Amino acid sequence: MNITHASFVTLPVADQDRALRFYTDVLGFRVTADLDTPQGRWLQVAPEGAQTVFTLSGPGMGDFRPGSTRGIMLLTTDVDADCARLAEAGTPVQGPDVFPWGRMASFRDPDGNGLMLLTETRHQAERNA
Repeated sequence: MNITHASFVTLPVADQDRALRFYTDVLGFRVTADLDTPQGRWLQVAPEGAQTVFTLSGPGMGDFRPGSTRGIMLLTTDVDADCARLAEAGTPVQGPDVFPWGRMASFRDPDGNGLMLLTETRHQAERNA
């Protein structure tokens, strides 16, 4: 196998403009693609410098149900500051909680897709490097 990374993760959303505002204004992602296609709008966002992007898949773009994605782990250098920013934006956050691998919190995007934030412990970060 010669796989190097995931190209994109699909996040099913009901309203692409609302999702776009959340991912860019609240999470600070940038738009990597915004194209009209015969199937619908192809909209992708990503954190600066990321290899994997998130496709905000709207109605008509596959057999996806908004809010059905779970378990997306986003690494951060400061989970506490990010949790505070989410709370200021009106997004409920659970955590952060301490685990052997780091401090972790969870939240949902406006459509209910489940995401997590993780600041790894120094030891775990070194093992992943």
